[in-house]
Amino acid sequence: MDALLLHRIHFAFTITYHYLFPQLTMGLALLIVALKTLAVTTNRPVYHDGARFWARVFGINFLFGVVTGVPMEFQFGTNWSQFSRVTGGVIGQPLAMEGVFSFFLESAFLGLFLFGERRLSKWGHWWAGFLVFLGSWISGFFIIVTDAWMQHPVAYTLLPDGRFELNSFTGLLFNPWALLQYAHNMSGAVITGAFVMSATGAYYLLEGRYTEYGRLFLRVGVTAGIVFSAIQIFPTGDLHGKYMARQQPVTTAAMEALFKSEIGAPLVIMGQPDVVHQRIDNPIVVNRLLSFLIYGTPTAEVRGLNDFPREDWPTNIPLLYYCYHIMAGLGTWFVLLMAVAAFLLWDGRLFRARWVLWPLMLSFPLPYIANTAGWMTAEIGRQPWLVYGLLRTQHGSSQNVTAGNTLFTLLGFMGMYALLSVLFVVLMFREIDHGPGKELGPPVESGAPVPAA
Repeated sequence: MDALLLHRIHFAFTITYHYLFPQLTMGLALLIVALKTLAVTTNRPVYHDGARFWARVFGINFLFGVVTGVPMEFQFGTNWSQFSRVTGGVIGQPLAMEGVFSFFLESAFLGLFLFGERRLSKWGHWWAGFLVFLGSWISGFFIIVTDAWMQHPVAYTLLPDGRFELNSFTGLLFNPWALLQYAHNMSGAVITGAFVMSATGAYYLLEGRYTEYGRLFLRVGVTAGIVFSAIQIFPTGDLHGKYMARQQPVTTAAMEALFKSEIGAPLVIMGQPDVVHQRIDNPIVVNRLLSFLIYGTPTAEVRGLNDFPREDWPTNIPLLYYCYHIMAGLGTWFVLLMAVAAFLLWDGRLFRARWVLWPLMLSFPLPYIANTAGWMTAEIGRQPWLVYGLLRTQHGSSQNVTAGNTLFTLLGFMGMYALLSVLFVVLMFREIDHGPGKELGPPVESGAPVPAA
């Protein structure tokens, strides 16, 4: 196994593991503000306790996000030194801004929110929670801006020595790719937060413990879940997909395993791509739907992979295809499940409908899988480029870091992150088992019907 492949695996592993934590903190940040708003406007204990409970969960995830995020910064200089050398003049600025908002604004006000409730006024405490939300979302924006420049480079000047220099910070921030990707990514983060909150509420109702909190978590989680699951598909996913088809048509063709250009191209719901024979085995298709989704007409031509040089094809088309379809399939499931739950919530039957509470509880890992598959789709689809159209992946890695060195550190990270995983699971289960606060109503025996709110 060569060093370049190990460099890629190393970074893929660390960043995939790291993003398990920020997606929940960014999603929960908005929901905590919603709970805190209800708390200060109604002064009901259930809202105060609920906001406090999710703030503790937020704090645990924030801590693990920081611990797993810092090593990635060093990997730019160790495994990807050539990439850092030529692009540092552009990506250094948004990465520095991300650090400012993450480690100063977000972390400082998180401390106030967690430990300052008795010292601050109720609105002062609300503002602390709101600034935690603002810091986490601005932090996410600067990370997206950095990645979007790698996907769709704008506002740069190529210097004689081969380095890239930023010529417009405003142009970098308002990169159309960044705005579309940010909206899509943040709706995905809220979906994660909504499903985790709904799953916790469903668990409490199924167990017959903390039932009033369980109802609250279901109300907030399901409401946010149906709204943002719909937004994830339209308009954010739809607009981002159309923009990608214009800017990276070879990526779009690879995501759909469309090997030949077609007028009235079909959308493949399921199938197995065969790159050698350039076909899809056992396809289930909807005729002309791909053309309609991209161009708004069922008779438009969609360019296939054969229209592009083979060296510009994404390097792992089957993995790209499966990641994209996993993301799209789970997104459909989110809408269906949350639509049923939202209807039952409106009808007053959700808290008794165990046949829906069980899927809600068991579906909490699925947004993590969908978000991971979505990021893999974006990053595998960009290959073979580190900076699309400007810098190929093999030209960005460190030449003096051997395969043995990279494998050694990769195994070390795997061992450390395995221990962190155990610690994280223990802390989370302890927090959920401890509950948001005291029981606010008579306990319901496990297995007994849960009364409606």
